[in-house]
Amino acid sequence: MSFDNLGLSASLLRAIADQGYTTPSPIQAKAIPLILEGRDVMAAAQTGTGKTAAFTLPLLHRLTDGRAVRPNRCRALVLTPTRELAAQVQGSVRDYGKYDGLTSAVVFGGVKINPQIALMRRGIDVLVATPGRLLDLHGQGFIDFSDVEVLVFDEADRMLDMGFIHDIRRIVKLLPVKRQTLMFSATFSAEITQLAQGYMQNPVKVEVSTPNATADTVTQWVYPVDKKRKPELLSHLVRDNAWNQVLVFTRTKHGANKLSQLLEKDGIRAVAIHGNKSQNARTKALGDFKSGKIQALVATDIAARGLDIEQLPQVVNFDLPNVAEDYVHRIGRTGRAGAAGIAYSLVSADEADYLYGIEKLIRKSLPREEIDGFEPEHAVPQGRPAQQTRPPARRGGAGAPRGQQPARRRRGGNGGRGNVSGSRAPR
Repeated sequence: MSFDNLGLSASLLRAIADQGYTTPSPIQAKAIPLILEGRDVMAAAQTGTGKTAAFTLPLLHRLTDGRAVRPNRCRALVLTPTRELAAQVQGSVRDYGKYDGLTSAVVFGGVKINPQIALMRRGIDVLVATPGRLLDLHGQGFIDFSDVEVLVFDEADRMLDMGFIHDIRRIVKLLPVKRQTLMFSATFSAEITQLAQGYMQNPVKVEVSTPNATADTVTQWVYPVDKKRKPELLSHLVRDNAWNQVLVFTRTKHGANKLSQLLEKDGIRAVAIHGNKSQNARTKALGDFKSGKIQALVATDIAARGLDIEQLPQVVNFDLPNVAEDYVHRIGRTGRAGAAGIAYSLVSADEADYLYGIEKLIRKSLPREEIDGFEPEHAVPQGRPAQQTRPPARRGGAGAPRGQQPARRRRGGNGGRGNVSGSRAPR
């Protein structure tokens, strides 16, 4: 199938071609026709499979009817949980809508509100927003929701995890009852399904993979290690594998700051990104990471949604998340758009329950490998028998032929970046 078969306008097809995309991903192929029909849609797909374009493209198609936008109003509203994701979505709207003359804007906290007020005074076709700043603007009288035709929840489960449910309820009450509502996420919990029942009209559920599954393009490994030796092991992996770009996840903001400082002292260019950082600092950190000025970006789960780093070669879970679904989103930062990636988890004995919860969620046991010189004194209990065809070879150990070692042994610095499919689908 090509995009020509989906019913999109010629201007959108031109914009898609400009981005170098030819074939829709499975979620795009299934969701776009339903959205064009005007149906409410709940779509679940793995991170990195093109969910943003799956709702952006038909949304823009719907808005190209020549209807004028009134001051302080918008015709489509996209809600996201984080600033980074909001900026990413608005970038997609801008890129795909460039030939249609549609206007878009992004509003979120952490930056001055006056420029956002100025944007809203003119009226906007597509407004992408985080809930808190959106309600601030409405409370001050700068946004009127009466013209909203389409509401999109992007990563709705994360919004619930971050405590936005009350804000979401307040926003939905302000919107027209007659509208199209879309929910897109990598995971759908029981709470999300309940939310959908209250806000959607006979929604069509679209799934292109097993719920909460991880992408086949991501190879996953667990490295058992004592907690106190995790920083040393991470430095060892970065240097020994000549990693020039690695995204590292910690559980807390303090942990992210501390780890980035330890890496810097060890000669590894690193910076932390989390909710306590100013938006300017977060934007600069991400820009430096993408440009190669920074080797290691150390992040909390705020970065698990919205960081779209093309062909990011590897992700490391320095700490396992205490919410199993966050693991899916973390490792979804690599292996995107058909490219290959590897996710490593440094797991200490006190995280055994978290590991078991993750394996239960994704319905498979993760292969383990002990790194020579870092064997743990406190073993990580095996939650259930590992479903492996062979035991993982201990790195550098006797009797570990090169062909039987993990893929990372053959990757080099930023290896494994190649696209594993013949074409790419837009994100």
